[in-house]
Amino acid sequence: TRGASASTKPTARTLLKRPPPAMPSAIRERLNDEIKAAMKGALKDRLAVLRFISAALKQQEIDTRTDLDDTAVIAILTKMTNQRRESISQFDAAGRTDLSDKERAELKVVEEFLPAAMSAEEVEDCIAKALAATGAASIKDMGKVMNTLRPQLMGRADMATVSNLIKQRLGG
Repeated sequence: TRGASASTKPTARTLLKRPPPAMPSAIRERLNDEIKAAMKGALKDRLAVLRFISAALKQQEIDTRTDLDDTAVIAILTKMTNQRRESISQFDAAGRTDLSDKERAELKVVEEFLPAAMSAEEVEDCIAKALAATGAASIKDMGKVMNTLRPQLMGRADMATVSNLIKQRLGG
């Protein structure tokens, strides 16, 4: 009988199965809930953006063959917000307010899934702690400081601004 022996032999399908994620992404779960709500509410534009976010996350999972945790999701969402901001500035410069308005609406939806932004004082405090922890004294140590700060500030502060603040502190 075919059924009895099939369960004992590993097949290609069972060998390729991914293990369950160690910790499911809370952001991913919230995104799925928002997609369902947008479907029920017939919010076409919002649904399109939410599906775009979901597709970007799924693509990253396929590319890396791993399940994304919240840190990876935040990194992807941050990249998406940066792309939207760049598009907005280019559309505004070209006088295309219709397209820039659309990008602004998309940006609002993407930003809903990012953690709350840190205040300037909180960023300064994190930078001071990182400088003390790494013992950074010159601009050569900037990489160490940025590597220390990146996990804490990703998605919560503009990393270009953080980089400039560190340069000022290190005399660069």
